[in-house]
Formats: sequence, structure tokens, C-alpha cells
Amino acid sequence: MMISTWRKRRAARLAGKQLRPESETGDIHEVTIPNHFRCPISLELMKDPVTMSSGITYDRESIEKWIEAGNATCPMTNKVLRNLDPIPNHTIRKMIQDWCVANRSYGIERIPTPRIPLSSEAALEIHSKIKTACRKGDQAGCQNLAAKIKALAKESERNKRCLVAAETAGVLSSAFEEFSKASFDDHVAVLEEILSSLAVLLPHDKASTYLGSDASMDCVVWFLKSEDLSTRRNAVLVLKELVPLDNRKADMLSETEGAVEALFKLIKAPICPTATKASLLIIYHMVMSSSSSPTNAKTIATFVDLGLVSLLLEMLVDAERSICEKALGVLDGICDWDQGREKAYNHALTIPVLVRKIHRVSDLAMKFSVSILFKLCMNEKRGNGGVLVEAIQRNGFEKLLVLLQVGCEERTREKATQLLKLLNVYRSRVDCIDTVDFKNLKKPF
Repeated sequence: MMISTWRKRRAARLAGKQLRPESETGDIHEVTIPNHFRCPISLELMKDPVTMSSGITYDRESIEKWIEAGNATCPMTNKVLRNLDPIPNHTIRKMIQDWCVANRSYGIERIPTPRIPLSSEAALEIHSKIKTACRKGDQAGCQNLAAKIKALAKESERNKRCLVAAETAGVLSSAFEEFSKASFDDHVAVLEEILSSLAVLLPHDKASTYLGSDASMDCVVWFLKSEDLSTRRNAVLVLKELVPLDNRKADMLSETEGAVEALFKLIKAPICPTATKASLLIIYHMVMSSSSSPTNAKTIATFVDLGLVSLLLEMLVDAERSICEKALGVLDGICDWDQGREKAYNHALTIPVLVRKIHRVSDLAMKFSVSILFKLCMNEKRGNGGVLVEAIQRNGFEKLLVLLQVGCEERTREKATQLLKLLNVYRSRVDCIDTVDFKNLKKPF
């Protein structure tokens, strides 16, 4: 019975019909969709009919996918389209809505009247109004326009693409800088709204031109320290687009009061995976920037004193791939420093986690894991080979051998080879235990 009904539904769809149960008895009735209500591409009932320059009407979603795929011809006639902008066909849309209402007894719902998508001309008009509001110091006007941009971007992906193509992020960033230069306390509301809108539109290269200024960076960090979770999320997403582009911005962020503590808090008390990944990426660039500049050792020391090493190791036990890669990258940078390595030496999870991640996550995670192990083993000052012994106990020797067999980049291969030579000295003295057995470890948390 179920197979028969499925076959009927499949045949009906191919014939342009919809099957609807008339009552609870399950009796099936066919409702034929008029051909001119069906999209020639999807063969489905059109929800937003638009007409192209060829005179053929399609559903907007279908024809836009066709054009975005690089096609410039009409799918039905194969003629070159003189204009790629679809024109809403209100007549057909109204007829479809009337037909839906007439057949509602068969369970057919009336299609909603579609919103008119944003055009590039409309986007540029909003830009002009924002610039005028900034010149006049019109905080309320600029705030309303930023909120409008955010609403348009969230309304549809098409709108968002239009706003990004029109470089709206650059205009908003410029406005953010203008208001951040003035009295911050008087412009908190408009700055927060602009930041929220930017978080929706980024990534965008133009934004970094303005947001990288001292005034803008101070304001973003102020929001990063906010008690409001949404505001903190927006701030860290914006910073994620700035810091990786320029080491000077990483240094500037490191020197901004409260930035290090605020980023650590986002790791310790996660808001969402997106914010956690953004925070780890920012910290990675701050740490790597500090690694190349002894004057910025204070940044590393602050992160270590806050407990970042322990937090990363605990996170790595069961983190998903992207977070695992970023956490290992941060730990690798911190282990360039004596303070970081000392914390890693004293944590029960360090060696078990690093050995386990060599093969279980990704090539990038493997690269960082080998690098951290190499730094710990080469810089151990105790002289008793404690790290090397534990690495052997956790099957580190075997995993490094497999790594050389399956292949890896040259620098990682060199580190793995040196590690094997160091490990081989202690190999005959210890027994191996399972790297996944964390039950008997004494965790300092």
C-alpha cells in the first residue's frame, strides 16, 4: 500500500500534479498544477515568478542559481540574455496565489507574496544616507540605517551578496571609526548596532582599512569585554577578520587593555563554537606575533598565568576538528616560551593528548602535535627523560614511525626523525599503555 502511494506521488510530480489526502481515511486525490504555474527548470510550483529578457518566466531561486553557475543564456530558448536582472511577474504570481486559495480544500497552501530583493542601486542609496548621517553626527539616523542593513542581509542570501558586492562593510566600518573618534559614551548605541551589522557582512577586505585604527580597536575591545553575549560574539567575529591580515593589528590588540583577558574568557566560558574558533584564531596570531618579538613576551606570560595551557589541553581531549587544530596551533606558539613549556610539563594530559592527536584529527593537527612534542623533548631541563619516557608509554614511538611511512611535509619529517632518535634511547626500558586511557590520570582541574 505504501509502495503504491509512493509510486503515485512520484508519477504525479513528474506530471505536474500534487497528491493530497481528502480525509483521515487516506484517500488520494490528484490536483494538477497548470503548466504556466510551473518553473521550467525545477518543474515545481513557482513561489516567486520572474520574467527574463527572453520573455520566459521562471521561479527566482531556480533562474538565479542558473545565472550564478555562469550561464548567460535562457534555459528554454538557449538565446543569450540581454539583461540578467529578473523582472517580477506580478500577474502570474497573483494567478498562482488565487489558484492556491481555490484548491486549499486539498491542502494546498497559498504562497506568500515575496519581498522585493535588494538592488545595487538601493544599496548605494543606503550608503549615501549613512555618509550623510555621519557628516551630520546623526547617531539615531545611522543606527537605524545599520539596523536596516542587518535586516536586509538576514532576509536572504541574495541581499547579503548584493550588500557585500556593494562594499557595504567598508561604509559601515568608516562610520564606526567616525563615531569611535567622538565621545564613546555618547555613541555606544550606534557603535554597537554597526558592529552587529558588520558581523553579518564580514569577511570583507575594505573593513580592515578603518577598523584597524586605534580608536576603532579600543571600541571593539570594549565591546569584547561586554557582559552581553551577543555583543561579545559580534566583537570577536569582527576582530577575527582584522588580526590575521596584519601582525601590527595583533600587536595593537595585545597592547589594548583587557583584550587578553576578554579573549581568554571566551575560551573558558564558551558562547558558541563560532566564537570559540574566532577567539582561538585571534589568540594564535597574537601568540605568533609575540613569538617573533621579545618585547611582547608579556602577552604570552599573561595567557599562561591565566591558565590557558591547562584550558587548551582539557579542550583537546574531545574537541572537534576545527577547534582541535586551532587549539594545537595556539599551544604550539606558547611552547616556544619557557613559561608555556613549564606549564605543559606539569600537566598530566600533555603527552597523552599530543600523542593521540598525531593521527586522529588532520594533517594540520598532526603537524602541530609533532612540533609541540619536539619543543618539549628538546627543551626538557630535568635530565631524566620524563617526557620521552611518557611519550613511549603512550605509543609515541610507533605513531611517529607510521607518520614517516605515510608521509608528511619535510619540516615535520625532520622533527619526527629527531624525536625517534631521542625516544629510541629509552624504548627498551618502558612498557607501552593505551593512549586513549585517560581514566587514571590526575588532572589538575
